Amino acid sequence: MYFYIGMSFQIISDPDVDRMLSQLSTLVACDTSFPPGDSYADMAEIVINLCRELNATHEFVRIPEPLWASPGVHGPRINLLTTPAIVQEGLPELLIYFHVDTAPAGDGWQRPPFEVTHENGIVYGRGTADMKGTIVAVLDALYRLQQSEVELKYQPILAFCTDEEGGKYPGIRYLAETMELPELLLNLNGSAEKRIWAGCFGSLNYELVCRGKSAHSGTPELGVNAVEEGMAAIQALMNLKPVIEQRCSQMPAAPDASGPLQAHLTITSISGGDKGAAVPGECRIVFNRRYLPEEDERQVYNELQAVIEQALAGSKLLEWSLQEIGHLPPVRDPDGPGTDRWTAARATACNEPIDSFVRYGSTTSSDFGWVQRAGIQHMMLGGLSRPGRNVHGADEHTTEKDLVELSRAIQYFLAADFQPQTSEAVPLAEPTDYTS
Repeated sequence: MYFYIGMSFQIISDPDVDRMLSQLSTLVACDTSFPPGDSYADMAEIVINLCRELNATHEFVRIPEPLWASPGVHGPRINLLTTPAIVQEGLPELLIYFHVDTAPAGDGWQRPPFEVTHENGIVYGRGTADMKGTIVAVLDALYRLQQSEVELKYQPILAFCTDEEGGKYPGIRYLAETMELPELLLNLNGSAEKRIWAGCFGSLNYELVCRGKSAHSGTPELGVNAVEEGMAAIQALMNLKPVIEQRCSQMPAAPDASGPLQAHLTITSISGGDKGAAVPGECRIVFNRRYLPEEDERQVYNELQAVIEQALAGSKLLEWSLQEIGHLPPVRDPDGPGTDRWTAARATACNEPIDSFVRYGSTTSSDFGWVQRAGIQHMMLGGLSRPGRNVHGADEHTTEKDLVELSRAIQYFLAADFQPQTSEAVPLAEPTDYTS
C-alpha cells in the first residue's frame, strides 16, 4: 500500500463546511424536479449568484423545444456554462459536469425534502447527493484555489445541465452535439466510493398508450376498458422480464456484487381513468429497459414491440402505440489521459492508498453516453452517491465528510503543483470486447 503526496494542500485553506451547507440549502430549496423541470431558469440565476466571487463569465444554451417536448414536461431548457476567471491563459480546458434537475420528492420522507436538514454530520434533502451537493463542493474548491493564488493545471469550465433524470433530450447531449467540448471531461454524477469508472449500461424509457372507449361503469358493454385490456401487455412484459434478466455483461461488476451485471426490465408507472363510475378510455404504461453495452438498442425495441403486439393482438382496444420517451446510451471504456491523475487526487483527498480503488461498471446509466456518441471517448467520474444514500428515494442524504473530500479532490486535481508520487502508474483498462 502506498499514498499520494501533493504539495498544494499545504498552502490552501481547509474546505468551508458552513459555506457549503448554506449554499446547498439555497440549491435544494429550488425545486428542480423532473418532471416537469420548469425551474431551470431560476436555478441558473442562483448558480450565477453563487459564482460572483469567482468573477465568472456565463453562457446560456437553450435547447429548442421540439427536441425535448414530451407529456408532463414544460418550461425552458436552459443550460449554463460558467468559466471562472481564476487561471492563466493558454491552459487546457476541463469541463466539470453537473445536472441540476432532481427526481421528484415522492413520499415517505421523515424530513422536509426541499430543505437541508443537518444531523450529526449527515445532510438530508432532495439533491444533496444527486447532485447539488457536488456543485457546492466544486465551488468551495474554486474559492479556495482563487484565494491561495495557486497556479492551476487546467482551466475549469462548469456545465450546469438539464433533464438528466429521464429526459428525452438531456442538456449535455445538446452541448456535445452542437459545440466543441474540451477533451477532458469530469462527470460528478457518480459515486463517492473508491471506484474507477469502467462504464455503465444504457437506459431506455418507453410509454405504452392503450386507447379504448370511455363509458358509464353501469353500462360497461358500451365502452372498451383500456386498463383491463392493457393488462395483457403488462403480463407479457412480466413474462419477458426473467428472460431479459438472464443476460449478463462482460463489464466488471463491483467487488461486493453477488454476480455479473444483468439487464433489467421494470414497469415504473401505470395510469388510467379518473373516477369510479366510468370505464377508462385510456391507459398509459411506462417501463424502463436497462440494456447491456453488448446489446443493440434497435433489437431491444423490436423485442418489446413484438411481445406487446402479440399480447394485444386479440384485444378490443381501438388502438395502441409504443413510444420511446427517454434514452441514455451505454458508456464504454472511458479510461483516458486524466484517469490516473483523478484517481490520485481522490486517493489523496480521502487519505487512502491508490490500490484500494477498483475499476468497475454498473447497471445505472449516464447521459454521458450521448457524449461518447458525439465522438468524445474519455471521461472521468466522481460524486457523492453511495449505497444507502436513498438517491431518488425518501430522505436522500450525503455527509459533511464526503463534501469535504470531494472539494479536496477537485483542489488537488486542478492545482498545478499537485504531483502524485507512486511506485507504479495506475494501469488503464484494456478496451472491453463487446462483440463476443
